[in-house]
Amino acid sequence: METIISIKPLIAVLVSICAVPLLILSKRSNIRETWTFVAAGAKFLIIISMLPAILNGNQIVYTLAEVVPGAAIKFRVDPLGMLFALVASSLWILTSAYSIGYMRKLKEHSQTRYFCFFALALSATIGVAFAANLLTLYLFYEMLSLATYPLVTHHQDKEGRASGRKYLTYILGTSIGLLLPAMIISYNVAGTLEFANQGFLAGTCSKGLVTMLLVFFIFGFAKAAIMPFHGWLPAAMVAPTPVSALLHAVAVVKVGVFSIVRVLTGVFGVELLSTLDLGLVICVAASFTIIVASLIALTQDNLKRLLAFSTIGQLSYIVLGVGLLSPKGMTGGILHIAMHAFGKITLFFCAGAIFVATGKRNISEMVGIGKRMPLTMAAFFIASLSIIGLPPTGGFWSKWYLVLGSLEAHQIAVLVVLLTSSLLNAAYFMPVVYKAFFCTPEESMFEDKVQEAPAFCLVPLMITAFVTVMFFFYPQPFFRLATMVVKGITGG
Repeated sequence: METIISIKPLIAVLVSICAVPLLILSKRSNIRETWTFVAAGAKFLIIISMLPAILNGNQIVYTLAEVVPGAAIKFRVDPLGMLFALVASSLWILTSAYSIGYMRKLKEHSQTRYFCFFALALSATIGVAFAANLLTLYLFYEMLSLATYPLVTHHQDKEGRASGRKYLTYILGTSIGLLLPAMIISYNVAGTLEFANQGFLAGTCSKGLVTMLLVFFIFGFAKAAIMPFHGWLPAAMVAPTPVSALLHAVAVVKVGVFSIVRVLTGVFGVELLSTLDLGLVICVAASFTIIVASLIALTQDNLKRLLAFSTIGQLSYIVLGVGLLSPKGMTGGILHIAMHAFGKITLFFCAGAIFVATGKRNISEMVGIGKRMPLTMAAFFIASLSIIGLPPTGGFWSKWYLVLGSLEAHQIAVLVVLLTSSLLNAAYFMPVVYKAFFCTPEESMFEDKVQEAPAFCLVPLMITAFVTVMFFFYPQPFFRLATMVVKGITGG
């Protein structure tokens, strides 16, 4: 494997930061939105330009500054980081378009501030994706927490401020109280924070200390919303729907699970976790979250809250896949980062489009809405299939490999969890679709007149729904990147 020294990773991080002054200085909304698209497009093109080198088995490295020996502010583009960066940068373009339609239609206030912090959040996300060590990852992780706080509290009302306080309490409280001490201890015992394919903690400390560090890291990344540190996520639903889409599909929650995957593979290593039988700890925490979150989702009438608890469960599929410590399980977990992102962002786009067009938030108020918004609800149905794990959608492949991984690891209990949770996914999504399309004229709460949301809201959700189907037939390059990650960390 060749190491390429290039400043491209840093440029990819800085592009959206550099766009912030231009957004602030833009006097007209059209100019501000143009700069948003320019920054989003430039970030995506820079990341795409690095893809061929990564697919050829190389890595791209750039060191910005040495802080202490073994801990620099350093960037490294490898298959895992590239997979996450591709997801985040491509969906930022579509989310920006969706934000325009949503924010304009509802005449939301402080739109310049909204787009500025949106840009900062994407810079932090790419910084996490390309972090070469724990220090760099931690800095951008905290930057993301602070950048998304104004988005969560966008409405500036009592509920928004209360949710913002809860958000920061969970996210900053765990990162400072658990993650930071774990990082300091890791550096003290290993003398480095640099991610390695086989981990850097092997042979450096006792099983008790490794177990403690594992627990600290898993729960310290509270953005992954593993129970009991999940309460911030439903509370954050007070934010505008494009923010919810950003939180649940692109940036915050995916940064949480990506960070856990990076730590499990780059700090501990598969061999160490397997030798000490610590995969069970990971699987138990993830399985509990999957089942409980799915059961809570069944009881929700507010569509965004249902999607929030669905997200909590789906995130733990990723952690569960890596916790299986089997090649197919890890492939499925890593692949789920991409497949879930496109499916879940479609669902949130649909929820926002419904609110923009009808003002409805609750599922009980959406009976017959499929006749009024057929394109939106068709996209909702497609995305639901992906989250459940059914063909012809990309979500089928990630869940298929998770099932194969559980068999490969001889974890029948995990297989039961996966199948049960998929049934629960169907139980809370399919009634929404059924009530939308299959009801009598008397039961319908809407006229038959077709009235979709504005094009800026409708087109992005149709694109993401189409891509979700396309991934069933052509899951590349994400599948190839996921298999490259697994081969690298297992030596296969």
